[in-house]
Amino acid sequence: MKISTLFRHIREGLKNMGRNGWMTFAAIGSVVVSLLILGVFLTVAMNLQALTKDVESQVQMDVFILQGTSRADIQKVEDKLKALPGVKSVEFVAKEDAVKQMVEKYKEHRDLFSGLEMENPLPDKFVVKAENPRDTLKLADQIRTFPFVEKVKDGRDTVEKLFRVMDVVRWVGGALIVGLALTAVFLISNTIKITIYSRRREIEIMKLVGATNWFIRWPFFFEGLLMGALGALIPIGLLVAGYSYALGNFANTFIPLIPLQSLVVQVGGALLLIGSLIGIFGSTFSVRKFLKI
Repeated sequence: MKISTLFRHIREGLKNMGRNGWMTFAAIGSVVVSLLILGVFLTVAMNLQALTKDVESQVQMDVFILQGTSRADIQKVEDKLKALPGVKSVEFVAKEDAVKQMVEKYKEHRDLFSGLEMENPLPDKFVVKAENPRDTLKLADQIRTFPFVEKVKDGRDTVEKLFRVMDVVRWVGGALIVGLALTAVFLISNTIKITIYSRRREIEIMKLVGATNWFIRWPFFFEGLLMGALGALIPIGLLVAGYSYALGNFANTFIPLIPLQSLVVQVGGALLLIGSLIGIFGSTFSVRKFLKI
């Protein structure tokens, strides 16, 4: 296709949008509303996903060493822990440091711990994290068999409940996103089909005077692309404005929010792609049925 012909089709597409102002407005409005709802759910889902990953990353286990174990044997346990497949990090906490941490944590009751520094009953321990937090319990079972290990505190009940909740959140969130995406596709494509249907006589006349199918189809292609893209840019702008406000008000709270750049790239890119593709397919497929005369 020549460049001049390409620009001609784009100009015709823009003119068609202007000539059919109300139908164009209705189609773009449908795209805006549908993609705004989808964008809000995508934003919430992305933040929930980030929150679940953050919570999962905090899953760890405490490996307590038998009292009286020599430093050389403790070093052997540490080497064995670090060599265990699936272990991400191993941090040694000496019992002297454990007392200091306890005193610091409960410093308002410092007097209660005054005797601990003289006669420390706390054991040495390792804080172990798994590369995959879901492997924590499996690793804990292996570590329990190590020599010089007194016990492993893995919070089994809490961890299992946590992962069950995370799975439910992921599955429900995924199902909602897919359902909303399909609903948006259905609503937008049908609205665009109605705008094309209202101009079926125009298409039939062009066909009867000898225009080729693609000569007729290209302006509708660009018209659908522009309607879909314009309809996507508006909700992207609204989402960015709303999310910037949320970041400004919740940045220092316990709620971890993903950066604005990630939202623009991932959610904005997804909405622009969905809007453009639906616009193109909705218009070109609707035109196709009127070309068969």
